[in-house]
Amino acid sequence: MPIAVHYGLTVLIWGLTWTAIRLQVEAAPVDLSVFYRFVMAAGVALVVLVLTRRLQRLSLRQHGWLVLQGLTLYSVNFLLIYRAAESMTSGLLAVVFSLAALFNAFNGWLWLRARPTPRLYPAVALGVSGVALLFWHDLELGNATGASILFALGGTFWFSMGNLVSVRVRQAGVPLLLANAWAMVYGALILGAWCLFQGVNWVWPSSASFWGATVFLAVPGSIIAFYCYITVIQTLGADRAGYATVLFPVVALSVSTWLEGFEWTAPAVAGAAMAILGNYVLFRRPARVV
Repeated sequence: MPIAVHYGLTVLIWGLTWTAIRLQVEAAPVDLSVFYRFVMAAGVALVVLVLTRRLQRLSLRQHGWLVLQGLTLYSVNFLLIYRAAESMTSGLLAVVFSLAALFNAFNGWLWLRARPTPRLYPAVALGVSGVALLFWHDLELGNATGASILFALGGTFWFSMGNLVSVRVRQAGVPLLLANAWAMVYGALILGAWCLFQGVNWVWPSSASFWGATVFLAVPGSIIAFYCYITVIQTLGADRAGYATVLFPVVALSVSTWLEGFEWTAPAVAGAAMAILGNYVLFRRPARVV
């Protein structure tokens, strides 16, 4: 598929996961909900690899990178973001998470010595400002504490580190589908160990909405979206791939318009336009010199 399709699918699917996450956590503890998501995602991914005969032996060093990817991209980042969401408004959380492109650029420079494109900074300024306008009605501290803000920043930072680990995994010679499957296995094991440590009440939800949401989060939301997103990272770089975190709140609110009657005020419309304009600034091709 063209890289634009990978990018578009990432934005679309992750924009839809906001509603699915809410349905999931209404029926089970947050940590357990994330655990069920990645157990299912890992199981489906491994079955696909077996059926397509792509499951192959990896070295201990390659597994080490995959453990790190599971730690940063498929477990700890979700635990921190979900913790933040317990006392932060969705608007404030969306603004913090939309900083992922800047985190990616900083970490890429720090760890990989990758120089970000100069267009990143005006694009992110437009995008983050646009997300703030989108959630202007919801952009308040409310019950947010210093700890919850740190959780949100920490979750975004770990997500960013996972982006860079995925680059290292590719350099280690692990095929993408195989890498994601094993990393999700390790992420699920980390989440399970955390639930045991926390003494989580191991409920088995009976609601169809919970399992429907979990299937969506596991297959499109994890297997497909992360495959597309990491493909974008490996093709365009982590800094530009991170701009997807700016656009999926636009998709989420569009879905909310249909499901929950979200009203598009003038600031919200302006915010969506700014987020889309930032995307154009970041990806537009320079004019040809005649």
